[in-house]
Amino acid sequence: MSLQDARILVIGGGSGIGHAVARAAKADGATVTIASTNAERLAAAAGRLGGVATALLDITDEAAVAGYFAGSGGFDHIVSTAGDWGKARRGPFAEMNLEDAAALFGVRFWGAAKLAKHAGKVLPAGGSLTLTSGMSAFKPQKGSVMATAMAGSVEHLVYGLAVEMAPIRVNGVFPGGVATEIFQGLPEAIRTAEEARFAGQPLPRIGEPDEVAQAYLYLMTCGYVTGQVLQVDGGGMLS
Repeated sequence: MSLQDARILVIGGGSGIGHAVARAAKADGATVTIASTNAERLAAAAGRLGGVATALLDITDEAAVAGYFAGSGGFDHIVSTAGDWGKARRGPFAEMNLEDAAALFGVRFWGAAKLAKHAGKVLPAGGSLTLTSGMSAFKPQKGSVMATAMAGSVEHLVYGLAVEMAPIRVNGVFPGGVATEIFQGLPEAIRTAEEARFAGQPLPRIGEPDEVAQAYLYLMTCGYVTGQVLQVDGGGMLS
């Protein structure tokens, strides 16, 4: 099954993994709309992709999400790679500002929930919603209590939504380290230290956005998959 002539919305398609998903879906024949909260980034991404529609959309704003889908027409598949790590991603839990920590859930969890609530109205039976989280859900590190909790909450959101929204299919992709623009923009010393963390895994390197994008294409095109979370981590769970 291909995405030829399928109508696809990629939220977070202005950069990183979302941009790679949009590029891969378009190459497979899909009609693609990319959405972001950043108009400048959105316009630049659309220019690079060519022939895609754009939408300014903040999935943390439920009224905006409802309004968008009220006038969007239908989609065959919706992908969300949007995320905002905020100020409380890492640090000793005993010293953490829990109000800052609560903000971690704003996009990846609550934004995904608001998206699912209204996206179900425009997706067909057999269509799909694919959410994004991260491998910290399964492999926590010291100092990452709330990031781990947030990532894990998305896993269980996927399970619940897959049952609730059937026969619409709901799945998730949980990448490990990925060389997105944010990663490439880190200071060299931090980037080198991060790369060293992946040296001991079966595939001893950080992943590329185009590699991770293939997981989303699989979940969109395989009509018998729902309620699954794909770990795309180079075997990191085994190291």
